[in-house]
Amino acid sequence: MKLLKEKRKVINMLIGMISDLHIDRHNKLTPKDYEQALVAVIKQQKIELLLIAGDVSNHYKLTQSFVKEIEMQTKIKVLFIPGNHDFWSMDTDATSSEILDTYIEMDNCLIDEPYVINDEWAIVGNTGWYDYTYAHSKFSLERIARRKYYGATWQDKVKIDWQIEDKKLSMIAAKQAMKDIEKVKDKKIILMTHIVTHRKFAVPMPHRIFDYFNAFIGTSDFDEIYTRYDIKYSIMGHVHFRNAFEENGVTYICPCLGYQREWRTSYIEQEINHALHKIEIN
Repeated sequence: MKLLKEKRKVINMLIGMISDLHIDRHNKLTPKDYEQALVAVIKQQKIELLLIAGDVSNHYKLTQSFVKEIEMQTKIKVLFIPGNHDFWSMDTDATSSEILDTYIEMDNCLIDEPYVINDEWAIVGNTGWYDYTYAHSKFSLERIARRKYYGATWQDKVKIDWQIEDKKLSMIAAKQAMKDIEKVKDKKIILMTHIVTHRKFAVPMPHRIFDYFNAFIGTSDFDEIYTRYDIKYSIMGHVHFRNAFEENGVTYICPCLGYQREWRTSYIEQEINHALHKIEIN
């Protein structure tokens, strides 16, 4: 008697990725305009899972309501990690640490709670933090810690009230990310951070301004993660680039919408379409 081997049905999932929406920074469009445009693109592209790599807005309540509204309107799962702007406490009723706690309580936030897609794939997320190593070596750590250069101040200095210095925050974030990866280390990992974890996404040097300000763009504390774990995709934002490349089996993705002044056109839906990066997994 001949036995028929049943084929396992492979179900693909289309995942969309975007970062640095900054929905409250446009000089004409409102957060509602951003919401409507993103929902329209998600539906047009038939996205089944959306990942947002931080910097939704400058106020935590707006960020939270936006994420939940996108999920409700599209009827797909929306996962995010907060960016540095999402932690700004100025003009809010909470400290940055309290804001972090409110994010962690959300079902949508990946910090401390990896998302298992299926038997093969999982998503791990952490904001990360900058550790100053991406700056030009001509600057001392003491000089970088001032967070002021050429008359400009790195805004986190005045708008975030962490009680821990940046380099230590970076180490804490990397350790938390590894702790979360350990929970799903038997799977292929999609890692999402806000802070840049690969130097190819830093602003190219020499640069009059970013020789200094690259200090606040990336971290080297995540380097070990890529050698220890099966990271297949690494998503990040913060630097407002739109690019992707593959290296040592990892696809690094920076899918930033960015500020209006950085757009190539004046059409938000077109810009979201261009910024949104898509991958298909099974």
